[in-house]
Amino acid sequence: MAKQENPLTGEALIKEVCRRIRVARSYWDAHNNAACRGERDRALALYNTLTKEQKDKIPQQLRVWLRYRSEKYFSAHRTPPKSKRKSK
Repeated sequence: MAKQENPLTGEALIKEVCRRIRVARSYWDAHNNAACRGERDRALALYNTLTKEQKDKIPQQLRVWLRYRSEKYFSAHRTPPKSKRKSK
């Protein structure tokens, strides 16, 4: 995926964070943990660039999933994902 020339700001940044969290949740619901982990990391990186006022504009349900529930499964203290199994 190509990098954007202009970084997102304001409402566009908030919408992108919400979109990425929703995508990560859909991967989570589909039990696609590798894709969920990547999308969650991208969403969290963008989320950490927001100001307090901007964070308050993100729906609480999305913030809770991103920061707490998914942290239980994807934080550093968890066992890292295994490599692909070798086919016989």
